[in-house]
Amino acid sequence: MFDRCLRYDDELRKNHHFVGGEALQGPASAKTLRWQNGRVAVSDGPYAETKEQIGGILILEARDMQHAVELMSQHPGVQFGPFEIRPAADLSGMMRQSELRRSS
Repeated sequence: MFDRCLRYDDELRKNHHFVGGEALQGPASAKTLRWQNGRVAVSDGPYAETKEQIGGILILEARDMQHAVELMSQHPGVQFGPFEIRPAADLSGMMRQSELRRSS
């Protein structure tokens, strides 16, 4: 299965859809940070209460959500667990405003 997934990732790269990605270590290695009582509280374990955990991220270049769904529907890894697709947030306007405030 691993080899099939990597072959498909190579196909995404070849077609200029693969922007980046990394596997994540298991949930036992995670730390969760929360703001509690005016300070940061650190706890061991996954960031969310769920039976499913994020195993990694894959950043794609796709025309739109439908194109991303088409691309990832062919990924062999989807046979072994759910894939969640989310558009990247465009924070460029907020970043520019922050830069202006900080440079004043």
